[in-house]
Amino acid sequence: MDYTELDHLRGKDPIVAKIYERLITEVRKFGPVGIEPKKTSIHLVNRFGFAGVYTRKEYINLEVHLNRKLTGKRVAKVEQASANRYHHTIRLSDPKEVDKELLTWLREAYELKK
Repeated sequence: MDYTELDHLRGKDPIVAKIYERLITEVRKFGPVGIEPKKTSIHLVNRFGFAGVYTRKEYINLEVHLNRKLTGKRVAKVEQASANRYHHTIRLSDPKEVDKELLTWLREAYELKK
């Protein structure tokens, strides 16, 4: 089955679509972004998947893939995916949380080489 962005937004609180729209608008400013809806998430792709969007009823869990470990109270979870890749989960419950700090992390992830 092919999944769409709308499949991930259907049945969610309207704030989830607002957060998602702001997120996509901002990351597209970096350059071309592939949007690949999967069964459980929406992958954001440049040369490889640099982030994943996991929609929930009233918020989004954004997973940002970096080659370093982020620290800070915004980072809900960190998983080491490989020797030099960390997946960071950041909970977004308001479009205003797509801010300069988050976009700095996303740009860094977007620009990473394999």
